[in-house]
Amino acid sequence: MDKKKKQVYFRMVEEEPYAKLLNIKLKDVDEGYALCEMEYTERMDNLYGLAHGGAIFSLIDEAFEISSNSHENVAVALNMNVTYIRPPKKHTTLKAESKEIHRSKRTASYYITVKDDENLLAVCQAIVYIKDQEIPFLGHGEKE
Repeated sequence: MDKKKKQVYFRMVEEEPYAKLLNIKLKDVDEGYALCEMEYTERMDNLYGLAHGGAIFSLIDEAFEISSNSHENVAVALNMNVTYIRPPKKHTTLKAESKEIHRSKRTASYYITVKDDENLLAVCQAIVYIKDQEIPFLGHGEKE
C-alpha cells in the first residue's frame, strides 16, 4: 500500500466518531491488514468491574473494518465470531491485529487477535461481503 493511501486511512480513523468515542487509534495498515490500539479504562467496565465485551468487540471491529476495506471496494461484515479468553487489566493498552486469510471476488475472511503486553485476550474469525462500490474517500480517478 502506498504512503498516500495509508495517510488517508490514518486520517479517516482519527475523524471517525465512534473510534474517537473509545479513543481507538490506527497504528498500522496495509492491504488486508490493520493494527489498532485502545487503552482500557474503567469507563469501559461492565457491571462486574471487568472489561465490557462490547468495548473489546469495538476494537476488533475497527481493525476488521480497516483491514477489510484496505483494497479498492467497500466491504461489509457478514459474520463475526468472537471468543473472549481473559479480561484485560485496567489501564493497559489493547492491540487488535486483523489479518486477511482469504479473499475472493465477493467475500474475504479475516483472523483478528486482541492482546495486551502479556496475554492473548480474544480471537475473532470474520467474513465480509465485497460490494461493487469503490471506497469513496480514496479519490478514485483523481490524478496525483
